[in-house]
Amino acid sequence: MLTKIGLTNFKCFDNMELECRPLNLLCGLNGMGKSSVIQALLVLRQSFESRELFFGRLVLSGARADLGIGTDVLFDDAEENVVGFALQDSRVEDAWESDFGYSRLADQLVVLRESSSHVPIPWRGFPPFGGNLVYASAERVGPRKLYPLSDSMARKSDFGPNGEYAWNYLISRQSRLLESDDPRSAETGYRRLDDLVDLWLQDVSPGAHLRMEEVADADAIVAGFSFDRRGDVASRRYRAINVGFGLSYTLPVIIALLSHPGALCLIENPESHLHPRGQTKLAELAARAAKAGVQAFVETHSDHFMDGVRIAVRDGLIEPNDVAFHYFERDGNRSVVSSPQVDKDGRLSEWPEGFFDQHEENLARLLAPRF
Repeated sequence: MLTKIGLTNFKCFDNMELECRPLNLLCGLNGMGKSSVIQALLVLRQSFESRELFFGRLVLSGARADLGIGTDVLFDDAEENVVGFALQDSRVEDAWESDFGYSRLADQLVVLRESSSHVPIPWRGFPPFGGNLVYASAERVGPRKLYPLSDSMARKSDFGPNGEYAWNYLISRQSRLLESDDPRSAETGYRRLDDLVDLWLQDVSPGAHLRMEEVADADAIVAGFSFDRRGDVASRRYRAINVGFGLSYTLPVIIALLSHPGALCLIENPESHLHPRGQTKLAELAARAAKAGVQAFVETHSDHFMDGVRIAVRDGLIEPNDVAFHYFERDGNRSVVSSPQVDKDGRLSEWPEGFFDQHEENLARLLAPRF
């Protein structure tokens, strides 16, 4: 598990160190640097996968992350033309650090001579370099008549840049069994991946069931949903395009949170197109995933998702020390991070200004007397 991420002169960060836990919530107003943390991990992954990192090159523009060129990633007020990364992991004795020289128009940055371009063997089997990394982006694919089918993407556990291969992953791994004591399945009586996806989908949208069919000759999957009707048989299958965005948009998040233990799960805006009840239930699944050994970094603007994590702590589904709340805000051109602590009752040690306090501000205005 990653225990620390360090970024130097990377985008809005001059020198940032982020303490990491099994479940990490990245919160704050828009444009404060939350996505940049996730992008840093994705850039390292694509540089490793392409093997460019072995030759000392950081790939800024690729399938996993397209950050542009050097001028797009160097901190505006950088005192030196260096972009640096540092990682610590509980499974690896030594930290990994590397500094890359700035080149204004290049889409690859070259490692500095005094810095190591080598990825040590112990790091190669763990995310973000090797191992299982799953990314559910904010710009997820919505309802479609067909979703793509690919054996190679399924073998890599790759959901694609917009989650378009999540259905492909599920249909190829649907019979995978979770351990009988896995927190995501232990209380349900189900262990098969497809059954658990269906079960959590119903928690998000009661009565909903995923229906998929592989069309091998077209390298495609036809996906839709049926619905339980009280006192009657389930409805026929409706095409995904006739059901709305919420279910299709949420499915990659559910599948990601049911990843193998040891996976690194990066999720942006899990709350998109979801009712508050569904947002809270997704937070419970995230807590259970972290308890099962999946490390998750979740960028969210949802107080319902945050409250769902706090409730999971209070209910004993996850230990307080296994959860990190990180609040990002600006100080001039640089982003800074504060990290309130959570206790066993789900209470936070502090509430920085702007940290999910808009509801209280709105309520105060509504209750204030009119003049």
